[in-house]
Amino acid sequence: MLSRVADSLYWINRYVERAENISRFVEVSEAMALDCPPGSAEPWLPLIDASGERDLFDKLCPAASPEDVVSFLVRREDNPNSVVNCIAFARENARQIRDVLTTEMWEHLNATYWSLQEASFWEQPPQEQLRDIRSACQLFYGITDATLSRDLSWQFSRLGRLLERADKTTRILDVKYFLLLPSPEEVGGVLDELQWIALLRTAGAYQMFRQSQQRAIAPEAVAGFLLLNPVFPRSVRYCLERISETLKIVRSNAVPGAPDQLECLSGLTLARWSFTRIEELIANGLHEAIDQLQQDLNHLHTLIEQRYFIAPAPEAPEDPSHSEAACVPA
Repeated sequence: MLSRVADSLYWINRYVERAENISRFVEVSEAMALDCPPGSAEPWLPLIDASGERDLFDKLCPAASPEDVVSFLVRREDNPNSVVNCIAFARENARQIRDVLTTEMWEHLNATYWSLQEASFWEQPPQEQLRDIRSACQLFYGITDATLSRDLSWQFSRLGRLLERADKTTRILDVKYFLLLPSPEEVGGVLDELQWIALLRTAGAYQMFRQSQQRAIAPEAVAGFLLLNPVFPRSVRYCLERISETLKIVRSNAVPGAPDQLECLSGLTLARWSFTRIEELIANGLHEAIDQLQQDLNHLHTLIEQRYFIAPAPEAPEDPSHSEAACVPA
């Protein structure tokens, strides 16, 4: 497979996953804002922190109103990670490799892009806009899984989706633990429980959490589910296991000798998050552990990019004046 094709497949799925996550973040926060008691901490600015775009937001939207947050995350053209831009970037990558994608994948992504360009789409109530975007992204996953052969194209598609999903799960959890910790008297209160429920819904995990945890919602239980659950498809551990599997398939033939950087980082990260307990993570500092994980995910992306997406520079032609033959006396 050509490097540029693998790169485009990887980024198509990262961008679609990013658009879906952001739309869900905003959708849940819209609903949470209606439930929060008057005068409570508003749920909007933490979304900016979770997206990692606080500096840009402060520059573009100094008023920092709820409307500014929603516009910045969903529609702003000068925010490269807004939902509209993510879908546009995904479509552009898809346009460049239309011969590799299935017709159904291209038609759906193209239709999604054009629907976001229509003024009538944005005349809908905000909740319907976000729900339509989220549904379109999820439908793209289904079309991909139903129509794309399980060859390298599908593996690189899955790789991009899993890396983005793991990153966003850790970011939104880190925001809750590090930036939204309530004062001691609010722990276990109504607002605190609302925020934890909102966090689960943001990750699409509320029902699965309730089925697996037959107890009251508690910070340790929520964090453990989102980070360490081996069967929930948005948990960090699940994503890391699938990333490791995918990299092995992409590599296909084992190379004799010591593992390289990509193999080492993938294996060590998976082991670290497979053989630990949430109590230990919290005792040693959950924010620090998540911060290290995000650094590992970024490094993993860099190594994947260097290995598979950046074509090696062509070797310079040998200078005849320095060849062995040129040194042979006449």
